[in-house]
Amino acid sequence: MNPHSATVPTWPNPPRRASLPAPGEEALGIVVTDRAVLRDGRGIVPVSGELHYSRVPRARWRERLERMRANGITLVSTYVIWAHHVLPDGRTDFTGDRDVAAFIDEAHRAGLGVVLRIGPWAHGEVRNGGFPDAVQALPVAHRTDAPAYLAVVRPWFERIGEEVARSAHASDAIWAIQVENELYDQPAHLSTLQRMARESGLHAPLWTATAWGGAELPETGVMPLFGGYADGFWVDPQEDWHPSFRQHFVPSHEWDDPGTGADVRAALGTGDTVSGTRLLGFPPATCELGGGMATAYHRRPVPTGADIAAVAHIKIGNGSAWQGYYMFVGGRNPRPGLGESHATGYPNDVPDLSYDFHAPIGQAGTVGGALAPLRVQHAFLQAFGDRLAQLPSALPDAGAPDPDDLRTLRWAARLAADPDPTGFVLVSHHRAHEQVKPVSDVRFTLHGGTDLVFPDAPITIAPGTLACFPVNLDWGDARLSWATASTVTLLDGDRSTLVLASIDGVPPRAEIAGSVTPLPLGTTRVGETADILVLPASVHDQIWVIEHAGNRTLFLTDGELRAEGSGTVLVRGATFTQMYDPAAEDFVPVGPGEPRDTSEQNTPAATGIIAHTIRPAGDPPADYGFREGRHSAPTDRDYDAFAMRIVLDLPEQPDAADTVLSIDWQGDAARLRCDGEIIDDRFWDGSTWHVSLSDLAPGARELLLEVLPLSPRSTVGLPAAAAQVQRGSTVPLARVIDVRIRDLGPWIPLPRLS
Repeated sequence: MNPHSATVPTWPNPPRRASLPAPGEEALGIVVTDRAVLRDGRGIVPVSGELHYSRVPRARWRERLERMRANGITLVSTYVIWAHHVLPDGRTDFTGDRDVAAFIDEAHRAGLGVVLRIGPWAHGEVRNGGFPDAVQALPVAHRTDAPAYLAVVRPWFERIGEEVARSAHASDAIWAIQVENELYDQPAHLSTLQRMARESGLHAPLWTATAWGGAELPETGVMPLFGGYADGFWVDPQEDWHPSFRQHFVPSHEWDDPGTGADVRAALGTGDTVSGTRLLGFPPATCELGGGMATAYHRRPVPTGADIAAVAHIKIGNGSAWQGYYMFVGGRNPRPGLGESHATGYPNDVPDLSYDFHAPIGQAGTVGGALAPLRVQHAFLQAFGDRLAQLPSALPDAGAPDPDDLRTLRWAARLAADPDPTGFVLVSHHRAHEQVKPVSDVRFTLHGGTDLVFPDAPITIAPGTLACFPVNLDWGDARLSWATASTVTLLDGDRSTLVLASIDGVPPRAEIAGSVTPLPLGTTRVGETADILVLPASVHDQIWVIEHAGNRTLFLTDGELRAEGSGTVLVRGATFTQMYDPAAEDFVPVGPGEPRDTSEQNTPAATGIIAHTIRPAGDPPADYGFREGRHSAPTDRDYDAFAMRIVLDLPEQPDAADTVLSIDWQGDAARLRCDGEIIDDRFWDGSTWHVSLSDLAPGARELLLEVLPLSPRSTVGLPAAAAQVQRGSTVPLARVIDVRIRDLGPWIPLPRLS
C-alpha cells in the first residue's frame, strides 16, 4: 500500500454538544462538542502553557505571561499547590508570590485565560504530591471519599474559593478547573471534589481531569485531557528509551499514555489501569505535552527543541483540539524541602529547589530550543483554528509505521471533503535519540470525492522536517490546490496574505488556478484580494505572529518579543526587528539595528568572572544508596565530604540589569550558595545551568559553587553526550568549564498595534 496516501475521513455523526459547560456555568462564549472547542460560535484550538505562580517571583509574573502570549500561548495553566501555601509554622499564606488572585488578574491583563489545577493532590514533583506534611500524616484514606479526608479538603477548597473571589477578573479569565491529578480508579471521588469546589465558590465553563493511564473518569461533566512526553525521568536508570515515549513520534488516534506517572502510581497504590482512550463525548485534547523534562537524580533526560516540537506537531495531525504544555515556563520551589524524594516515599529524588524543567522559557528567563518551533505551530493554530475544528484526522492508508521504523515517512493529515480533499498535510519526520532516515520520491495521494496527488514532481523529506502543507486552501479571492511550503499564518486586511515558510531541501512550488508554478521568496499577488508571502527557511526561528483585537501582525526579529494585553509589543536583545506591512507587501523596520547573518547567535555580551577553587573534589562513592533500584541523591553530609568548592567573584551590576549567571560544568550534582544560603541546585546532564542573579542574589558580589564529583563507576542514567564524557574519565569527574555573567537587556516598546 502507498505509504504516502490517505483517505479523507468523514465524521460518523453530526457534531454533538459535550456535557460541559454545565447549566449555570456557561461563560466566555465557550461551547464544546465531540469535535472541537468553540468560542462565540467559531472553532478554536486553545494553547495552554504551564507556569506555577508559586515557583516564579511575583515581580516576574507580568513579563513571563506576556512572553507566553507573544509565543502563541492563549491559556496559562497553574497548580494551586497546597504545600506551597502552608508555611513552616503552619500558617496558610496567599500573599506575595502565593497570591493566586493577583496572578489571575495579571494573566487577564496579559490577554491570557487561566486553567486552575486545584488538586488537592497535584504531584508536580512536590513533596507529598502537594499535601502539607500535617495533612499527609493524618490517619485518613487520602484521595478518597472517606469523610475524614473530605473534612480536611473542604476548608482548603473554601480558602481557594475565597482567594479567587478577591480577583477582579476571575469570571473573565478562568476557562477551566482541574480537580485532582493522575487519579485512575475513583470517578466518584472526582465528582465529589468537583461538587465541593463548586460549593466553595469555584466555577468555570470547563472542568478537566487527567486521563492517561486508562483513568476512569465520570461519564459526564469532566473533560479528559491527555499528554505526551519525548522522554522522561520516571523510568529506571538502566532503561533504554522507553516505548511509551517512542509512540509519541508516530501518528496515532490512541491518546492514552500508560507510561506517564506509572512509577508514582505503583509506589502510591493509586489504582491498576488498562490503557485506552475514552473521550466521553469530548474532542481529543492535551494538558501535558512535554515542554521539556524535569531531572531526577537517577535519570536525567534532556529532550531537544526538535524533540519537543515534533511531539506537539504530530498531535496536531492526530486531531488535537487543545494543545497543552507542561511546563512552558520553568521555576523554583519557594523553599528547600518541598521536592518529591525517596525520603517522602516517592520513587524519585528531584532537585530540592530547581524546577527549570528544560522549559521553553527557563527558570532564569532564558530561552530554550523549543520556543521558536512551537511559536510557529501556535501561529498556525491561531490563524486556522476555525478550519481545523471542522477537519478530522486522517492517518496514512498504510497505517502508522512502527515507532522503531526509521525509513517510513511520519505524517498525518487534517482533511475534509469539499468535495475535493481540503485541509493540511502535516509531516512530522523526526525521532529522538535515533534519527529517522531521508525519504525520497514523496508524492501524497489524498482520496476523496476526487483524488488529489501532489506535488507535481517527487520531493525528498529530510530528517527533522516538520511541515504543514496546505491543500485546497481558500483565502481572499484565491484558492491554492497545494503547496510544498509550510503554512504559518493568515494576515487579514484589504488584501489577505497567506504566509508560508520554505522547507530545507524542498523547492517551494504551488498549484494555483490550475497552474503549477515555483513560489519565489517574498510576496506574490495571486488574486485581486489575495497574496502569498513565502519566507526563507533560514528565518524560521525569527518568525513571530502577535494577535491583538482579532488582527494578526507578522514580525521578524533575532531578539525576543513580549506582548501586552493592551497591544504594545516589546523587544529585547535584537539587532533588528521588522514588521510585515501588507499594503507595502514588504517588511519595514520597527526596531533598532539592521539584519545580520542569521547563523550568528543573538547572545547579549557575557562577562567572565573570577573563580577561586578553595577545596578540590574528593573521591566519591559510586552511589549514595538506592530505593527500589533507583539511585538516591547525595545529602548535605555527602557535599561536606566530597564537593569541590569554588568562590565566584562577581562584577558589580547596574540595578536595572536582568542578570543571569551561566555555568558550564561537569560532575554529579551542584549547589550555589549566596551568603551561606543555598539559592539553586542542579543534577548534571550536560546542559548549561542558568541562574537569575537578579531574582536569587540581587547585589551579590560573591557566590560559593559546590560541585559534587561523579564517580566513573556511577550508573545513573545520563544523556548520551554526558555519558560519553563520563566513560572517557577514569577519575571522578568534577570540572567547571566556564562561568559567565550577562545582562539579558532591557525591553524596548515597538509601535503600538492598533
